[in-house]
Amino acid sequence: MFFLGRRNKNPMKTAIQLAKKAMRHDDVPIGAVVARRGDRGDWEVVGRGENRVQSKNNPMAHAEIVAIHEATRNQKSKFLDDCVIFTTLEPCAMCATAISFARIKTVILAARDIKGGGIFTNSRVYDTDSHLFRPEVIEDLECAAEAGQLLTDFFKKKRQDKAKKRLENMMKTCKAQQN
Repeated sequence: MFFLGRRNKNPMKTAIQLAKKAMRHDDVPIGAVVARRGDRGDWEVVGRGENRVQSKNNPMAHAEIVAIHEATRNQKSKFLDDCVIFTTLEPCAMCATAISFARIKTVILAARDIKGGGIFTNSRVYDTDSHLFRPEVIEDLECAAEAGQLLTDFFKKKRQDKAKKRLENMMKTCKAQQN
């Protein structure tokens, strides 16, 4: 479904598909694609990833980290100077720093993260003097609503599942006390 090295007209749409994939394995729906411009002006995908924190039981398996890891492996370089990362959510401080260390020239994000974002909110990683490389940051307002809705739906379901489980546990306790 997501082929590396293939031409791609809209990497953000691919990132959204990856976010949906993350949701299917019960991870927060975030997707990321590392791409570079091809000779015909289209995008060549060199790395992609979806959030895998829960499925891999690894707090560092964020979509951006997975995509950067794949891209550096495929490019055989720790630097991705000619690349752009498309991500469905504003990167956290860890991911924003990794983007900087990989020298990815541009970050294109769909939705801001008011709780854990590392670029526009909270730590504002690229505003510090300690970052030697600051990528350009662009918001993809066209995809922001869709990416945001995935997150809203995911967490709404999580809250509903938790309430349902709590109710089931209460029912079991009541039943046990009656017996």
